[in-house]
Amino acid sequence: MSPPSTTPEARSFASVKDAESRLEEVGYLPSPEIATACFLADRMDKPILVEGPAGVGKTELSKALAQALDRQFIRLQCYEGLDEAKALYEWEYAKQLLYTQLLKDKIGEMVAGTGSLAEAADRLATGDAVFFSERFLLPRPILQALLTERPAVLLVDEIDKADPEFEAFLLEVLSDNAVTIPELGTFKAKHVPRVILTSNNARELSDALKRRCLHLHIDFPDRERELRIVRSRLPQVSQTLAEQVIEAVAAIRKLDLKKAPSISETLDWAQSLALLNADALTADLVASTLNLVLKYEGDIEKAKAHLPQIAQA
Repeated sequence: MSPPSTTPEARSFASVKDAESRLEEVGYLPSPEIATACFLADRMDKPILVEGPAGVGKTELSKALAQALDRQFIRLQCYEGLDEAKALYEWEYAKQLLYTQLLKDKIGEMVAGTGSLAEAADRLATGDAVFFSERFLLPRPILQALLTERPAVLLVDEIDKADPEFEAFLLEVLSDNAVTIPELGTFKAKHVPRVILTSNNARELSDALKRRCLHLHIDFPDRERELRIVRSRLPQVSQTLAEQVIEAVAAIRKLDLKKAPSISETLDWAQSLALLNADALTADLVASTLNLVLKYEGDIEKAKAHLPQIAQA
């Protein structure tokens, strides 16, 4: 009789309500759409493609999902020029070189008696399995997510910044949950990772990738949910001040801005006002702290033209 497996098992969501409550337990307050997408992705073994403005909690969702499912969190940050090698694995050449130096006497024995360079090379080729083995393999995020003993959540952050060729490679990996390393063969996932891909719409993603994923669009939260987030993250901020900040941010987002304030800016503003011992928003207070909410000078100037409306929102 074989011994019981010691490989850790991931926790699954029992229902949408279970997904919602467990995400809340780790500090993430999901909308019904977010909780539903997380439940379905977990039960269907499907990736989630999360789109929406920067700063609305796309990356935070993946971290919260890992905590809620008791999975290891692994992140792959995408950028232009990212290729398979950087995302999948690489060989530790320095370690291979050191190993070569340590075994130089053995290498000398292997090529002893050879009559030509070609013959020596053929003999050395028989030792490739030693130098291209798992001991010299350095897994990168995708391979880590497939081979980790503890089930993982893999975040592929800002997939829209990667080239279409990398997107096609990623699609193949997600479809097979396996990768092939020419020197070692095919590695299948020990546990199917939960995958979240985020996009800020820097470019259009392929239809093939979209078909492979569940789609989730996260926008700025409504006032009620944003207030819950502020009160949850910043309990030291009074209910009155938190409500005024939420209303002011909503008014600012209605302006024609280069970048509307995200949830993270709302939290920074509320925390800063609390540190300034503010009891309520005033036009002067808004004017002196707009740089915490808006990141472009042109946006700040536009907002200053509407100070009374923002302060009294």
